[in-house]
Amino acid sequence: MIYKRITFILFTFFLVSNCKTTDKTLSENVQTDEKVSKAEIQKSYDVKAHYTKKEVMIEMRDGIKLHTTIYSPKDTSKSYPILMMRTPYSCKPYGETEFRPKIGPNKYLMQEGNIMVYQDVRGRWNSEGVYDNMRAYIPNKTGNETDEASDTYDTIEWLVNNLPNTNGKVGTYGISYPGFYATYSLLSGHPALKASSPQACIGDFFFDDFIHNGAFLLSYWRATSVFGYMKTEPTTTSWYSFPDIGTEDQYQFFLDHMPLRKLNKYYGKDNVFMEQLKTHVTYDEFWQSRGIIQHLRDIKSATMIVGGQFDAEDLYGPYNTYKSIEKNSDNYNIVVFGPWSHGDWARNNERQVIGNVYFGDGISDDFQKNVETKFFNHFLKGEANGNTGLPEARMFNTGTNQWQAFETWPPENTTKESYYLQPYQSLTKMPNKMFATSDFISDPKKPVPYTEDIKVVFTPRKFMTDDQRFASRRPDVLTFETEVLESDVTLAGDILTKLKVSTTGTAADWIVKVIDVFPADTPTTDDVQDHLKLSNYHMLVRSETLRGRFRNSMSNPEPFVPNQKTDVNLKLQDVFHTFKKGHKIQVQVQSTFFPYIDANPQTYVDNIFEAKEEDFKAQTHKVYNDSSIEFTILK
Repeated sequence: MIYKRITFILFTFFLVSNCKTTDKTLSENVQTDEKVSKAEIQKSYDVKAHYTKKEVMIEMRDGIKLHTTIYSPKDTSKSYPILMMRTPYSCKPYGETEFRPKIGPNKYLMQEGNIMVYQDVRGRWNSEGVYDNMRAYIPNKTGNETDEASDTYDTIEWLVNNLPNTNGKVGTYGISYPGFYATYSLLSGHPALKASSPQACIGDFFFDDFIHNGAFLLSYWRATSVFGYMKTEPTTTSWYSFPDIGTEDQYQFFLDHMPLRKLNKYYGKDNVFMEQLKTHVTYDEFWQSRGIIQHLRDIKSATMIVGGQFDAEDLYGPYNTYKSIEKNSDNYNIVVFGPWSHGDWARNNERQVIGNVYFGDGISDDFQKNVETKFFNHFLKGEANGNTGLPEARMFNTGTNQWQAFETWPPENTTKESYYLQPYQSLTKMPNKMFATSDFISDPKKPVPYTEDIKVVFTPRKFMTDDQRFASRRPDVLTFETEVLESDVTLAGDILTKLKVSTTGTAADWIVKVIDVFPADTPTTDDVQDHLKLSNYHMLVRSETLRGRFRNSMSNPEPFVPNQKTDVNLKLQDVFHTFKKGHKIQVQVQSTFFPYIDANPQTYVDNIFEAKEEDFKAQTHKVYNDSSIEFTILK
């Protein structure tokens, strides 16, 4: 890269966590990107005392006008860069006398002074136009053709030419869907865009959020209200509502509404996105055109990609956004991954805890102060060269609870090592040459829950580190485990599972989980739920799902041949985790993960949204002992 670091070292979409989600809280979480409580911010900093607020409608090249809110420092004795977030979740509060309690990416950038800009994207809230979920990028636009890149360009052009006291430099940022728009801004090519930080950024809807490798995420089913209903004119109030499921038992609700066609009564044809999900069930041109990762070439702006190792919503996006830019551009490009769930790094929690596992104090504040602020200030207020003092990759080891810095990610000093799934629940480096299988019966009408602690929530968070003992003791979950480790084993990169399987049916899902088994003498902390102990705790480190019909192609699905041995390769997203001496590495294989994902009928159907009740049948699955899991090991 041209701008390599000389110094080597480093909206949230939804805020709901482990509590019941009502329509009201779900709506509020979708519509806001606030990261801390209003009372907390107002105690320390009064935005209204330091900033003026202006609302404008900026006209795009095709005549459509987008609502834009501008917060400018009252101190006009100096010039400031512009920090902009484009969002589908509203610029609230509306009205020039109504102020957000917090503006900008973090409190440090807010308090030191920057021009903060928010914009409702085309077709959302108080902006004009028609909304298109994950609007496709048009590489060679002609005339008045528009996409999110052109809307970003036209917005930046207006801002730098019309705002007083700006130094002419612009930065973009955002978490989750706003992170996608931050990525999209890189394709605008505007010369004033100097830095961008896509965070938990969606990269491709067929692998992020609503679908994972062809499997529909039921946890997102209610969220189709947010994206599926179109409005006809600018509005400052919500035009969509959420279906009332009438129960606090989410597992039972979706079990009672199997097959998926039973859910049709909650959404009509006017829910555009739900109809798109039901119509485009393979990785066809509709989905391919909406992916943004393949377009990230020759990026000029400095980029800092941020993600959480325990993000249940967007792991695919940030990892692959970073890797694509790194491979295809010569810009300044760095990556940060911490022990966070979705958007945790933008909150002010002193203790960082995911589920039952504690990772340390002040982790998010340290990122905001010493990484995020440093990045933006360098390129928007400083010399804008590559000497930020930040490493290429600042990664948190979720087994040792320590930050480490790398010159590349994955690190160069790694090797691939295979562990084999052996009979008698054994996970070994040496394959057993004798033929053997591990069998289980999978019944889609009695699916394995994704966690023991299911609540009515949007996408759950705590399960990403949850105790997996409940699953390891089920007959429809295969468990493979090493002996107690005699030395530390550090995984630093992706994981590839190479399953050799067969099934008595013609369809099956395959879920693989990598688990850290704690020693029996592990002390229990105050963060652990009352009914659990950390003694022999089975901590989920990483999991992923593959709808088996997509094992060879995401675009051209195919059934299984009953009882025929078949290769099923499943890639898990990167991890940075040390299995410490005295721990054990465990791998679980199962075929249901409910109701995080929908249940596969295990009878091949072209479109699962059209499956019938009689298609759902129990089947026997076999995993052969030449199956393996390939880890990226840091030496």
